[in-house]
Amino acid sequence: MAWHAGIKTVILLSFVLAVGFLMIILSCALFANWLPLLVALIFVLAPLPNAVFSHCGADDFSTDYEGSGPADLGRFITSTIVVTGFALPLVLAHSEVIKPAACGMSIVGGSLVYGTILAYTAAFKQEDSEYD
Repeated sequence: MAWHAGIKTVILLSFVLAVGFLMIILSCALFANWLPLLVALIFVLAPLPNAVFSHCGADDFSTDYEGSGPADLGRFITSTIVVTGFALPLVLAHSEVIKPAACGMSIVGGSLVYGTILAYTAAFKQEDSEYD
């Protein structure tokens, strides 16, 4: 019966992801400008540095600090990409390249896409056992 909760989670997350992509695509199609579609690409690529660098462990000599340099670098690059995903529509709307409504729709859609990716990784994260 535990697999029912996993299926319900996947269905809910896929629905939210579809709504996020729909909002991004509508922000492009309704206003006849496809530049907000870059937001979808940015938010899909945002978790990659964190995923790549999170497997780099700390060395044995760093007793003062709990984290590791490569993991922090991955978090920094991820946060830079996420901030870019929010700032790009704002800059495009400020420079009147896209409409303000398209800016809002792409930011909300991008937030849904990135939030879905974070929720999926948090819901299905496998804990490492210390006995493995």
